[in-house]
Parts: sequence; C-alpha cells; structure tokens
Amino acid sequence: MDLRIFTEPQQGATYETLLRVAKATEDLGYSAFFRSDHYLVMGSSDGLPGPTDAWITLAGLARETRRIRLGTLMTAGTFRLPGVLAIQVAQVDQMSGGRIELGLGSGWYEAEHSAYGIPFPKEKFGRLEEQLAIVTGLWETPVGEHFTFDGTYYQLSESPALPKPAQSKVPVLIGGHGAKRTPALAARYASEFNIPFASLSDTEQQFKRVRAAADEHGRKADDLTYSNALVACVGKTDAEVKRRADAIGREVEDLKANGLAGSPAEVVERIAAYQAVGSQRMYLQILDLDDLDHLELISSQVMPQLT
Repeated sequence: MDLRIFTEPQQGATYETLLRVAKATEDLGYSAFFRSDHYLVMGSSDGLPGPTDAWITLAGLARETRRIRLGTLMTAGTFRLPGVLAIQVAQVDQMSGGRIELGLGSGWYEAEHSAYGIPFPKEKFGRLEEQLAIVTGLWETPVGEHFTFDGTYYQLSESPALPKPAQSKVPVLIGGHGAKRTPALAARYASEFNIPFASLSDTEQQFKRVRAAADEHGRKADDLTYSNALVACVGKTDAEVKRRADAIGREVEDLKANGLAGSPAEVVERIAAYQAVGSQRMYLQILDLDDLDHLELISSQVMPQLT
C-alpha cells in the first residue's frame, strides 16, 4: 500500500507551511505530496491568510524537493483553459524533473467561483471530457506536428502542442462517485482512479464499475491504479487521537467510521480493509498542517506495517 500526503490549503496555509509539510513528506518516506485546488475556505474557518494557487505552489515545491511525486486532487476544470493548463503542467513537470501528476475534475464549489469572478458553467462534465482530450492530446502530439480540436466547448487550430512534459506520459487521475460517466472517462484517460471519502462498500462497487468500463474500452483493468482519499487522525493514545480530532473540529467516532482514525494498529487494520477491496494507494488527508509529529507517527508506526 502506497501512502501519500494530501492537503487542503484553502482552509488556511501559507506557501511556507506547505513547503514544510512537503519536505517532511519527503524526509519521512511518503511517496507523494498532493494538494487540493480551491480558492475559498469551507466551513467555519476564517481561511487566513487566504488561498494559494495549486500550480504556483507545485512549481515552487518542484524546485525545493527531489524525490516525492507532486500533484492535485483535483484541479478544477473550471479554473483554467485546457491549453493553458497543458502548458502549466508540462512546465512544472520539467521543473520537477518528471515528478508531476495531474488530477483533473469538473469543478463543483460554486461559492468560490462567485467569490473570485470565475464563470461556473452549467454543463461541466462535457467540458471536462473535452479538457482531458485536449490536455492529453497536446502532450501526445509528436514534436513538429500540430494539434487541432473542434469540440462543443473548446476549439484549437494548428497548435504546435508545446512544451512537452519531462515524462513521456504524465499520470492523469480521475475520480468521483458517478456510476456511469465517471468510470467511462477514467477508462479512456486515467492512469489512476481515485474515490474520495468513500465507505468500503462504495469503494468496492466503484472500483468494479471502473474495471468493467476499462474492459469495455478495450483496456486492461489492471493498467489503472485504484486509490482512496480519507482523512487521517492517528494517535499513540486515545487522548492523543482526541486532541488531534479536536484540532480539526471533528468527532473521534465520526473519524473512525468514515476515515482513518485511532491507534496505529487500528489504522493499519482499516487500511488493510480498503486494500482487500482493491485499493492500492491511500491519500492521507492531513488537515492540521502544523502538526508534523502526526506525519512522523504515521511514517514510523503505520507505514512499516503496510510494506
């Protein structure tokens, strides 16, 4: 089981905070640092000092880290034109020496669009499908050839399809709970399918849908990586677990029922249950970014039992 760190900076984090977490992620043996792509706080937090842009952040981290993979869960398709996004991701991949992964979703949080004057189109899924075709198509176009796309929402004419990423194929993550269109999209474009904040039964059912869609698309289902994202709250004692739950405004029992919470042994057992239904990778949602001891505990007492 591959463990990755997943952060939600819109809840309140500076770039310096994210850099500390990313360096700890690298030093402690995790395989990757991922972040959300949001511009507005959720819930009752004040969100200070304000949002950081996902791809600007990852560009900085690309130059400050050496080993870990870097990416988004998920880049909002409503935020960036697909041609511009292809350039941004390719450039950051070059800056990282080929360590970038692109999670791309349709965008869903209408309030952040209103807050920052970003259009929030009604038909988002169709746009996402075209965005995936354009971004991957631009990267796959051989140097010296041109890329043209005539879609419902986007049109590109004779694009030089430059620059290219450092990787021959940037991993693309698609995720969600949709029963039909989402698995079909993953079967066409994804290197990895991620289901966020899902129960064991929902995870198993959705993975089966994606595997079936891959088969229908003429692709080996095992060519995809299957992953979960769940909030983490681990402690050596019950008191430590409660302290960490209180710090993020959550109840321990809720976290145990719907996330990865409790002692290291409890969390290992919980992760093993997800592994049994097909999960190969776990994104640990870390909400208290000042608690680096939390990352160290998981690294020293959970990770070794999963390898």
